[in-house]
Amino acid sequence: MSLRITTLAERPEFAASLWKMDDAWPAFMMEDPLADLFYAVAEQAYADYVLVADDEAEPGRLVARACMIPYTSKDAELPDGGWDTVIRHGWLARERGETADRVSALEITVRRDLLGTGVSPRMVGALREQAARLGFTELVAPVRPNGKHLEPHTPMAEYAARTRPDGLPHDAWLRVHVRAGGRIVKVAPRSMVISGTPAEWRGWTGLPFDRSGPVVVPGALVPVHCDLTHDHAVYVEPNVWVSHPLTRG
Repeated sequence: MSLRITTLAERPEFAASLWKMDDAWPAFMMEDPLADLFYAVAEQAYADYVLVADDEAEPGRLVARACMIPYTSKDAELPDGGWDTVIRHGWLARERGETADRVSALEITVRRDLLGTGVSPRMVGALREQAARLGFTELVAPVRPNGKHLEPHTPMAEYAARTRPDGLPHDAWLRVHVRAGGRIVKVAPRSMVISGTPAEWRGWTGLPFDRSGPVVVPGALVPVHCDLTHDHAVYVEPNVWVSHPLTRG
């Protein structure tokens, strides 16, 4: 595939289809309320931080997107709140007119029919290059390991530390980041928090949510905690912080 990767600022015609691409995200992943602080304004406020890719053989049809957000760090350590925290800090920096001193990846999404074709590693590389061009010396990423949903009861720290005989991470998506020059730093234990009533979770997942306790949901990295007495169910997703040192462009 002859992949052409640009920013949304360079190719604004992709704005109309950016969020309509056929992808493999579970429906419940669209219900994090903090996502609106980025995605609702991404086309206007973060066009230089959104990458779009198409195939030169099929121009104009989106192949993949990748998003990152500049934010102001509160301390040197990467936050336990992961994805949610960098979105909140990025929004606050923009509202206050602060100069961002860090940048975090938020997602890389590949069109469903092209999963496993090698697009994702190229998007990681493109994010690194764009972050460097924007003047950052590090790109951080709260990575969602793509095999963890198969082991929802395994602690994330145990899963992330697992390696192959060659020393690379056992998880394929963590392996892509490490091969690109990233370093695993720590677990973000509450990277994304999605809450709803059991009725809402039934709509998002098709599962009954008819008893209190942990519920294993397809695509979820850990069980969802359901409490029928108090009429809520909460998903607290851990991610893995990866740091990518950069050379400024």
